[in-house]
Amino acid sequence: MATLYTQKSNNIIKTWLLMTTFFGFIIVVGFLASVIFNNSLILIGASVFAIGTSIWSYWFSDKAVLKMTNAKEISRENFKELYEIVDNLAITAGLPTPKIYVIDDMALNAFATGRNPEHGVIVFTRGLLDKLTKEEIRGVAAHEMSHIGNRDILIGTIAVIFTSIIAMASRLTFFSGDSDNGGGVVGLIFSLLLLFVAPLVATMLRLAVSRKREFLADASGALLTRYPEGLASALEKISADTRPVATASNTTAHLFIANPLKNKNMMKFFMTHPPVEERIARLRGSLD
Repeated sequence: MATLYTQKSNNIIKTWLLMTTFFGFIIVVGFLASVIFNNSLILIGASVFAIGTSIWSYWFSDKAVLKMTNAKEISRENFKELYEIVDNLAITAGLPTPKIYVIDDMALNAFATGRNPEHGVIVFTRGLLDKLTKEEIRGVAAHEMSHIGNRDILIGTIAVIFTSIIAMASRLTFFSGDSDNGGGVVGLIFSLLLLFVAPLVATMLRLAVSRKREFLADASGALLTRYPEGLASALEKISADTRPVATASNTTAHLFIANPLKNKNMMKFFMTHPPVEERIARLRGSLD
């Protein structure tokens, strides 16, 4: 059974596996492209790109995610009560107090990011802060604090960057392969295959961020507050809200506490979150 301690170790391993998978995918694509287009510089370029991107993603992926979602840091002076909630939870969890950012969006949602607990960030939407009670906000903050504590945030944040890069690379390869200077029919076929395979690889990378982490963060968050009903009630309101987060996308959706795109008819295999109903039921102790 997963615990907070085993989850930390598993996430460190998963992060390295994620980076290795991304690195390998770029190298394989670079090698095939260099053979098809008869240009060894493509492989060299792909290798440098993979190494550089992996290093950059570790240090700066959180900043990229904050920019992608248009999150802005808030001051302690203007949000004293919210900072007090987060401060108390950090002390209880034995973690540094994370920075707090807000997305100016009336949808109800939140997520955590950062490469480690010392650089943790919790992001709330304006709608969540306006429409949830203090106990519900505390429940959401505790859930996100748990993600920081068990190091979910690094693998989730890096997955955003890698999936974005793979999607972009597939489009660039397609357009270059379709040119007169490409590898002819073979090059075009390769580019078309990559255009269809890349989204599947990107999806698998997102799913590598296990949905079980949400159940564990729910349980850990409930332990932090000692009031599971706060998070359960918050999840009910978040689930009932029909507004998507405007700045969310398929590449960032897995970071949020609940699906920010509101595409509830998506096939279960491709869902980045477990059903909210099941999470609420577990919190309220109605599941074995």
